[in-house]
Amino acid sequence: MKFISWNVNGIRACVKKGFVDYFNEVDADFFCIQETKCQDGQIELPFEGYYQYWNYAEKKGYSGTAIFTKHEPLSIKYGVGDQETESEGRIITLEYEKFYLVNVYTPNSKRDLARLSERLEWEDNLLDYLKQLDRIKPVIYCGDLNVAHEEKDLKNAKSNVGNSGFTFEERGKMTNLLQSGFTDSYRHFNPDQDDAFTWWSYMNKVRERNIGWRIDYFIVSNRLVEYVQNTDIHAHILGSDHCPILLELDWK
Repeated sequence: MKFISWNVNGIRACVKKGFVDYFNEVDADFFCIQETKCQDGQIELPFEGYYQYWNYAEKKGYSGTAIFTKHEPLSIKYGVGDQETESEGRIITLEYEKFYLVNVYTPNSKRDLARLSERLEWEDNLLDYLKQLDRIKPVIYCGDLNVAHEEKDLKNAKSNVGNSGFTFEERGKMTNLLQSGFTDSYRHFNPDQDDAFTWWSYMNKVRERNIGWRIDYFIVSNRLVEYVQNTDIHAHILGSDHCPILLELDWK
């Protein structure tokens, strides 16, 4: 079973840069996207054989998530009950017989950290939600989580300490998550990899020189780790300032 997650930084723009070709080529069972930046009716993606679930932000051209899946879910939930963040279209949960799939676009704490306190509250609420789900059945949690957890998850760690996405507070919330029954699937299988990134600034030559951050994740309930067959970062795929990431599970 193949899962893809990709912050497309505007699905309408990404479609013009090869999104459909990659979508068809990768042939995923579940294809999760973040930062769709569109409203209902602004784009049509008639992918045959896929159910589509969209969570639009109320603000035009902002945030938003979507999931394309070959498998009809038992239930669909948008948000976790927090009205402010729910209005930004940041969470979709699909329930299946064996697991929950939670697709998330985590709020950025902003360059001046003006949104850090709200971000930390978001993290607490989301962790409570994930633990509630995990008590029922295993969870696959993916998306742009807007944090580089460890120094090896970004190119210039020392100069970025305290910056948005690499504050001690944000990194601590990720640590709390991973100590609560969840595993960072890519790091589990690549514990020492220090040049694997999923986001690069649009500044000149930054991506070519691989000066990036790993801020996109597939995080799974610990009891799913034994079923993980493959994790990968598709850094060669352009179309956004992020690249797609892959998770493959074999339920047997």
